[in-house]
This record gives sequence, structure tokens and C-alpha cells, in this order.
Amino acid sequence: MSDINIRLEGRAGRITLTRPHALNALSHDMCKAIDTALHLWREDAQAALIIIDAEGDKAFCAGGDIAELYETGMRGEFDYGRTFWRDEYRLNALLAGYSKPVVSFMQGFTMGGGVGIGCHGRHRVVEESSRIAMPECGIGLVPDVGGSYLLAHAPGHLGVYLGTTAARMDAGDAIFAGFADHFIPRAQWDDLIQILEASGDVGHLVSHAQTPPEASLKSRLPEIDRLFDAPALSGILDRLAADDSPFARDTLAIMQRNSPLAMACAIEIIRSLQAETPDMYRALRMEYRYTHRAMQQGDFLEGIRAAIIDKDRNPQWKFADQPVPQEAIDRMLAPLGAEGLKFET
Repeated sequence: MSDINIRLEGRAGRITLTRPHALNALSHDMCKAIDTALHLWREDAQAALIIIDAEGDKAFCAGGDIAELYETGMRGEFDYGRTFWRDEYRLNALLAGYSKPVVSFMQGFTMGGGVGIGCHGRHRVVEESSRIAMPECGIGLVPDVGGSYLLAHAPGHLGVYLGTTAARMDAGDAIFAGFADHFIPRAQWDDLIQILEASGDVGHLVSHAQTPPEASLKSRLPEIDRLFDAPALSGILDRLAADDSPFARDTLAIMQRNSPLAMACAIEIIRSLQAETPDMYRALRMEYRYTHRAMQQGDFLEGIRAAIIDKDRNPQWKFADQPVPQEAIDRMLAPLGAEGLKFET
């Protein structure tokens, strides 16, 4: 497949995304190819570890390839999107629980679907240009691909802030928030990957890692915790509106551009996960409840139209001028019964 290069190199299973012209956006076929390789390598003694990287400088993976999702959804063919999300989420779960070390090298933009393949392995490497974000609420989705699981683990109320604002994390922020592990300058990557291929030993990552840049989110956390401490979207918006700080004003302006329904459901998912010990499988099941309904009942198609198709940046969101009713949140996140997301045993 021209969009992805999958092979064995020495002691390493290698997965390289090769769509730099499309910011290495992840297609359904790419998801299935990665899934197949991981299942094969799980039983292959030659593959001591897995390395996931990408061509180009701009992005490791800037998200899922949403063009076909939009086209099929507009024709009322919702099963394509549901199948894509189902297979993608199963891949996310496979990566999170994989029996061998998974090492990801994430340069440039890592967003949405890129987080799903890059941020669930045991060893997540970032560098000077890394920018990681969950921007789904801006197109009418909730943070998915297991992103809600990562957000639920973030310190304080940082996860709700990141999930509703799509704030971009640099390398230091990503490590502080739990989306990455090691800061290694880009100039060292090629040599390090060759060492990993030859040795099959992830211990070399630790010896190459450097002190990451200071996390700006760490100093901002007390303010985020104060403003995002409310249990629901309406309370957070009220707190932001009542605060006269530049940070609060800027944050409110960002959130007012996003889908209220998506933000309200994202908060509900993250808070629900935090109420217990966050569980990856539970997170993915809850995300799938939303994405399963996102085209037919949510704001997803309108969000894509405004951002990608017409590019008018003027989405007509549901509940744009009123609080999101709890009944609407419950409807989007209700169990799917026989259509719910299931994982291999």
C-alpha cells in the first residue's frame, strides 16, 4: 500500500506512514493494515518491538481521513463511518494492550486519529516540533480513538480543558499531560531507530532522552482547575464569562466556536471515566456510542461542511444559543445494545 510501509527491519516491526502530502491522515485501509501486522508480529519472535513513525516534517498524523466519511454520511450511508470507527477503536485497544513494546516517533502535528496510533504505546517520543491535540469538538465529534482515556488521566481538570478547546501541546506539555514519555531531538531519531532495529532493546530510548522543555500547562494548571471545576459545560462557560482574565476570554472565544453538543458529551465522558479508575475499553465504548450516532443525530456532518467542504467557518450547531439539555447528552451516550463496540477476547 503506497500510503503505508510495513516491514520487518532487524528486531523491529516497522510501520511508517507515507502520506506526507496529506499530513499522513489515517484511512480505513491503513488502520486495517496496521491491525493485521500487529496480529502477525505478536507471534513472531523476530519482532522484539514495534516502531511507528511517519514521513515528512509537518505531521506524524494529523487525524483520520474524513473525506469519505463526509461523502457517505451525506448520502445517508452511515454504516461506512461506523465500521471505520469500530475498526479504528479496536486498533487503539490493541496498541494500548500490546504484548510487545510499541515505540512511536511523533514529529509535527499529531491530532485525532494520530493520537490513537501514536499515544497508546509504552514509549512515546516527541521532539522540538511536536504539537499534539484533540480537536474533535471543532467538527462535532468528541475526543475519541481512546483520547478520552488519556484526557481522564491528565492532572486536575486539564483533560476537560484540552478536550473542549483543542489546545495544542508542545513536547513539554504532552509529557506533562500524559500523551508522551520521552523528549529526544529530531536529529537523533534516525540513528536511534537503527539502534532499536539492531538491538530490539527499548532501553536505548532512556539513554537518548533529554530533559523536555518546560510545560507551560503546568504553570497554567491552577487557573484551569479553577475555571473548569464545574461538572457540566454550562457551568464552565459561566465561569469563563464571569472571569476578566485574558486566558478566560480567549478560552471562552475558542469554546464558543465548537459544537456545544460535542463539548457537553466530551465532558460527560471524561467525568464518567474519572469517577472510577479510567479504563481504556470503557472509554472506547463510550466514544463509540457518540460516533455511532454522530452523523445521524449529532453535528459531525455540519462541522465537516463548515471546516473542510465549504470552509465558511460558520457551522450551524445544535443548541448554539441555549444550554445543552441533559436529555440530549444522554441520548448521544446511551448504550447501543447489540450494536455496541466489542473487542476480541
